[in-house]
Parts: sequence; C-alpha cells; structure tokens
Amino acid sequence: MKAEDAAEMMDQDKENDRFKQRAAVGIAILAMLLAITGLGGANAGKEATNNNIYAANQYAFYQAKNIRQTDYNLAADAIELAFLQDGSLNAEARAALKAKAEAYRKTAARYESEPETQEGKKELMVRAKDYESKRDHALKQDPYFDYAEALLQIAIVLISVSIVATLPWLAIVGSIVGAAGGLLMVNGYTLAVEIPFLAA
Repeated sequence: MKAEDAAEMMDQDKENDRFKQRAAVGIAILAMLLAITGLGGANAGKEATNNNIYAANQYAFYQAKNIRQTDYNLAADAIELAFLQDGSLNAEARAALKAKAEAYRKTAARYESEPETQEGKKELMVRAKDYESKRDHALKQDPYFDYAEALLQIAIVLISVSIVATLPWLAIVGSIVGAAGGLLMVNGYTLAVEIPFLAA
C-alpha cells in the first residue's frame, strides 16, 4: 500500500468519525426535544381533562343553585297565593306568611350572585367559562405535541440509519424532519402559529 493511499484512508476515517460524532450529538439533541415534547403533550392532556371536569362541576353546581332558586321562588309564590286566597287568616298568621315569602325571595335573589362566597350563579358561570377556556387552550396544544413527537422519532431513526449506512444525505433529511418536529414542539407550548390541519 502506498503512503498516499494510507493517508487518504486515514482522512476518510477521520471524516467518517466526525460525521458519526455529529450525528450522535444530533440524535442526543433530538432525544432531549422528544422528552420535552412528551412532557408537554402529557401536561396538555392532563390539563384538558382536569379543566373539563372542573367546568362540568361548576355547571352542575350552577344547575343545583338554579333548581334551588326556582324551588324558593315557587314556594314564595305558593305562600303568596295561599295568603291571597285565604281571607280568614289573622294578622299574625298573615305577617308570618308574608315574612316567610320575603325570606324565600331574598334567598332566591342571593343565589343569583354571591360575591362574598363566590358561589352565586353569576360567579359559578364565570368560573365554568374560565375552566372551559383553559381546556380549549390545552386541546389546541395537544395536536402540535403529537405531531412533533412523531417527527422527532422519525428524525432519530433516520439519523441512526445514516450512521450505520454511512449516508450523510439521510442525516440531512433526518435533521430537516427533526427541525420541523422541534418547531411544532415550540408551537405546542406557545401556539404562536395556527396550522389549519392541526387545529382542534
């Protein structure tokens, strides 16, 4: 073997080693992004589920308050009707019935809004809408994380195959796919750009 051939083979080995090192670093970076994407996707899923439950609870509480409010109004109406129909009631009984009807009306009115306890129908509706908004935000994030995970996994496979097969062009394709996955991951966290086919 000539010295020139040996030097050329050594240069080629060095170049292959550099390629393998760069590819390995690229795989490590993609694996880190994949872990961050998985975390974001899991959190978005949990947040969507939890906020959906919280919203449903607030609506159920709202409905219970509405039913109680209706019951109190019906009871007050019944008392007032009885009061009007029965002329034989003495003044004391009339005063007691009137006070009871007024108490029922006050309770029914209080159920409409209770700022001090935050448990009036108005406050419950605001909270329910807030939980729905948070749920919808998490549901918008989720598809970006799903597609980012898929692209990052494909990129890792492509770059791994490029090392084994010594095909630098395959590493370039894997890097492009990985960059697309990374951008989708960032968009999953920020929702900076809405991609129509990924919108929930």
